[in-house]
Amino acid sequence: MAFASAVTVLLLSATAAYVTIARLRDSAHWVIHTYQVESSIGELDASVAVFTRLRTGYVLSGDEDLVKSFQSALPKVREKLQEIRALTQDNPAQVELCNRLEAVTEQRIAVAQHSIALRTSEPASDAKQSGLTMDGLNLGFQSAAITLEMRKDEQALLRIRMRESNRLFVLTVVILAATFALALILLFIHYLLLNGELRARELAERAAREGENSLRHLTSRLLQMQDEERRKFSRELHDSLGQYLAGVKMSLDMFAQADPKTRSEEVLAGAIQLLDQSIAETRTISHLLHPPLLDEVGFASAAKWYVQGFSERSGVAVNMEIPDGQGRLPRSLELGLFRVLQESLTNIHRHSKSPRAEVKLNSSPNKVVLQVKDYGNGIPAESLRQFQNKGTNLGVGLTGMRERVRELSGLLDIRSSPQGTVITATFPLGNAYGKAVSTSAD
Repeated sequence: MAFASAVTVLLLSATAAYVTIARLRDSAHWVIHTYQVESSIGELDASVAVFTRLRTGYVLSGDEDLVKSFQSALPKVREKLQEIRALTQDNPAQVELCNRLEAVTEQRIAVAQHSIALRTSEPASDAKQSGLTMDGLNLGFQSAAITLEMRKDEQALLRIRMRESNRLFVLTVVILAATFALALILLFIHYLLLNGELRARELAERAAREGENSLRHLTSRLLQMQDEERRKFSRELHDSLGQYLAGVKMSLDMFAQADPKTRSEEVLAGAIQLLDQSIAETRTISHLLHPPLLDEVGFASAAKWYVQGFSERSGVAVNMEIPDGQGRLPRSLELGLFRVLQESLTNIHRHSKSPRAEVKLNSSPNKVVLQVKDYGNGIPAESLRQFQNKGTNLGVGLTGMRERVRELSGLLDIRSSPQGTVITATFPLGNAYGKAVSTSAD
């Protein structure tokens, strides 16, 4: 927007500058026009003075060459008159003065021609020549008065046109200077915004690289944990369920090999008891892997069942607050909430040594918030700061929790002190619903 604004301002200023310069050019043209009028008036005076001197010289000397020069000077006088008329035709006052000047000039030409003719016919007529000279002088005074008035009018116009020209020049300079300054400001703003965008992109790329490194580390740790879990369940299957089933087999073998008359009902009862324990152990392992309540009745019931079992096994008193009538959530979101709850309570049991914990669930049309709070040892401040700012791993549990929340477009906030830790997971309900629908469709 800043760059587009700068370009727009430059275009508008270019248009304004063009219009102002065009008007300045017109004003300069009229200034030049005034000087042209004054120059033409001066050239007319010079041409009239030439033929006047030629007439005087012929009257005094009778030289015929002067008559020829006189005749050749007259067209130039009339040419200058026409030039002045053409230059002043836009000014009615000057047109009137030009008409008067042309009339007086024609009279002066007529007097000069009459004087030359009189010198040719009556060489000794000094008295008549003196009268014609006086008439020429009177006409000269009239012509001088007219040209003086024309010059005054042109000088007045010149002052007006010079002021207008100077005003337009100053306006042009101001427009160009203001435009240049504004364009520089907008371009500087554009530079700042672009630089900020580049910094944000660099931070995003750095965060993506750190996230990729964290994800690789998490993947490696998850593979290790998967192997550990497999070994754990293998041991549990071998040591518990396997032993129960082996006991059942031995009991049934003893029952089958015994004489039907002497078979003991206690052997069969023991086998049935071992089968009941095997079934219970199978259900426990199944619930630990994925609680069926989560799919059947939703997060609220599964969370209450899990928290109750966790308290019984760990001895940690857990106070759970879930709104009554909490409805079903998208399947992927319920699974994400349950895993965050599992991992948070597991960390409380393993690391914080807190005697009690609090679990709260709040939901709105736009988001779901799960908060787990304990009163244990807390997380070291430096480790937590590096985990939050630099993406440094703080154990596979919290890292996996962060990645799971991020996958659902949520926000994970961890606040810790020596008095305890608060983990808050916020999920946008709209995005989560979209992911749930996509997962269900797949």
